[in-house]
Amino acid sequence: MQLSGNKVRKLEFLMADAVAQGADCIITLGGIQSNHCRATAVAAKYLNLDCFLILRTSKVIVDQDPGLVGNLLVERLVGAHIELISKEEYSKIGSVTLANVLKEKLIKEGRRPYVIPVGGSNSLGTWGYIEAVREIEQQIQSGPSNFTFDDIVVACGSGGTIAGLSLGSSLSSLKARVHAFSVCDDPDYFYNYVQGLIDGLEAGVNSRDIVHIQNAKGLGYAMNTSEELNFVKEIAAATGVILDPVYSGKAAYGMLRDMRENPKKWEGRKILFIHTGGLLGLYDKADQMASLVGNWNRMDVHESVPRQDGIGKMF
Repeated sequence: MQLSGNKVRKLEFLMADAVAQGADCIITLGGIQSNHCRATAVAAKYLNLDCFLILRTSKVIVDQDPGLVGNLLVERLVGAHIELISKEEYSKIGSVTLANVLKEKLIKEGRRPYVIPVGGSNSLGTWGYIEAVREIEQQIQSGPSNFTFDDIVVACGSGGTIAGLSLGSSLSSLKARVHAFSVCDDPDYFYNYVQGLIDGLEAGVNSRDIVHIQNAKGLGYAMNTSEELNFVKEIAAATGVILDPVYSGKAAYGMLRDMRENPKKWEGRKILFIHTGGLLGLYDKADQMASLVGNWNRMDVHESVPRQDGIGKMF
């Protein structure tokens, strides 16, 4: 679990580039419970690289120890250097400038930093999900004959995953339509961002022709309504599939809502829903979900059941 989720596919290419360039440390950015930052910190440690994480958080607690919940615990266990910034400062300064400020500081200290953008979403990282489409093709070819998917559904948080999936699908024999449910910025932002990523690969296609993006951010990034959290709980109870509340949970919630509202759009379609990971983010929602999972009680063992000291081995 420490190195899991959709970001790992991007990191395969980005970390290789960092090593090839002789970097001795990695800089990246994200939210306080960023799955990407956790995966990057672990991948960096595997490669014996230091990792510096710029994490945005509330201005109320930016001067406090961030704690050990979810992704933060893993990041701090592997020795990542945590740099906190308030959401307000982050919004005014921007991720590129913040990363460059830290990069220049490290260079002055004699380090050789390599910057990975938010979510690992640049043109190089996009190759991770172009390759994913190739794997999907291979799995289809090795499965039952005449089976394929009409649609691919996935959450969108930084744009790289949907850029790779949509470009890969359009260039492959799969030709499945990619539907992305954005969990932070609006669709227009992501159409433009994805366009920049695929232009960086000189693909010569229009993002609006290869991916359909819908808004599923609800209250905002990493914020959930009680209905969304209850949906995550219901899916887990019904199927055993655990959806994270920030990405795949919102995407699945948005997909099923769209199916109810536009049934003809989805009728008869074979759909591949891609779970992008992020389960550690559930721990940050424990307090909000407590009332939804209250199915416990103390076991009542009648006094007539024999007791004997030491008979129960506590393995």
